[in-house]
Amino acid sequence: MLPTVAIQGFEGSFHQIAARHYFGPTTQTAPCATFGDVIRQVAEGQTDAAVMAIENSIAGSILPNYTLLRKSGLRVMGEVYLRIQQHLLALPGQQLTDIREVHSHPMALLQCTDFLVKQPTWRLVETEDTALSARRIREGHQTGIAAIAGQLAAELFDLDIIAPSIQTEKKNYTRFLVIAKPENALAVEQPNKASLYFHTSHAQGSLARVLVRIADLGINLSKLQSFPKPGSTWNYYFHADLEFDHPDQFEAALREMQPVTESVQVLGVYHKGTTH
Repeated sequence: MLPTVAIQGFEGSFHQIAARHYFGPTTQTAPCATFGDVIRQVAEGQTDAAVMAIENSIAGSILPNYTLLRKSGLRVMGEVYLRIQQHLLALPGQQLTDIREVHSHPMALLQCTDFLVKQPTWRLVETEDTALSARRIREGHQTGIAAIAGQLAAELFDLDIIAPSIQTEKKNYTRFLVIAKPENALAVEQPNKASLYFHTSHAQGSLARVLVRIADLGINLSKLQSFPKPGSTWNYYFHADLEFDHPDQFEAALREMQPVTESVQVLGVYHKGTTH
């Protein structure tokens, strides 16, 4: 039986596409208004797992989500790299010449700037969600209005793609983490990636000592993100993503990190996602 997966956004969103990539095309999703709600749904057992965006190849890290994850007590059991392709959607029969307004999330509008500036008469309307913009066009039978959203929204709400792949950056990826309560996290055989938090002393060279020990084991540090440590001034803890060839390398890394860190919290050990 497939799990119920919490996602941020509405039906047809890129979060739902990512959930289907990981769990399968018939996965049931539970839309949430905020990322905090996503975490809460899983932590309270209302859903079996969640898919949560954590960074974008253009916009960078979604910093509040790292903090949500660290405080949640949930486990990372996988990741999805999703290529973000934005399409211009409208009711069947509509043409570009019929469009007067374009509705979408502000980030989607920004991602499609080069296309939109070529249509100076169009009114751009910011909304809370790409897929919701598409759904409103279908439910309201809105002619003359288009939405910027993904392929799944076009399929779910029976809209035509009147201009495909209008995003300015054609290789734009968002990384999503798959998370669950520790007792519900699926076991992974031969994992090759791990996410963790660690905290070092404020002494000179303390971070460098950690990084050298990781590198000496042949492990690739694919992500290092610093965060202010609450209750202290100019002290930081670090989120790290480690990529390795064999789980023994990661176990060795944990042993090597212990003497040069003040704390280490493993968030999850899983299979590295791929880009397509």
